[in-house]
Amino acid sequence: MIPRKYKINNMNLHSLKPAKGATHKEKRLGRGEASGKGGTSTKGNKGGQSRAGYKRKMAHEGGQMPIQRRIPKRGFKNISRIEHKVFNLGQFDHLAEKYNITEFSLENLYINGLISRTDSVKVLGQGELKGKFSFKVNAISEKAKAAIEAAGGTVEIVK
Repeated sequence: MIPRKYKINNMNLHSLKPAKGATHKEKRLGRGEASGKGGTSTKGNKGGQSRAGYKRKMAHEGGQMPIQRRIPKRGFKNISRIEHKVFNLGQFDHLAEKYNITEFSLENLYINGLISRTDSVKVLGQGELKGKFSFKVNAISEKAKAAIEAAGGTVEIVK
């Protein structure tokens, strides 16, 4: 039994009201002079921003020629270009010692964090190769291939 001092009388669903000050009347814009917001309905004077469906245009500079139209076009992007992750022969002795690798394949390079999963690898001939290594890469220069085979290594091109 609830003590008398805590008992609330007349608590019914039809008598519930929000707390005082919790609600306010909605502004009714565009409903004439009597609304107190007549004429322009608080949207200022004429122009696109006062019209229905207005959306700011991307790169609009208030009538000034937009920057992407002021600046001339330069060059092009070749969509057929293949971007390779490049390694030189001089790097492989150091990498073999650091990561304990004798076969430089895409999987080994990825596992050791040297390339990302989608990279293609090209070996160039700058520097000297001291060890005997096998390579499974996407591309290799003629000079690098000759140097690897002269050191007793093998080269396999993978696609």
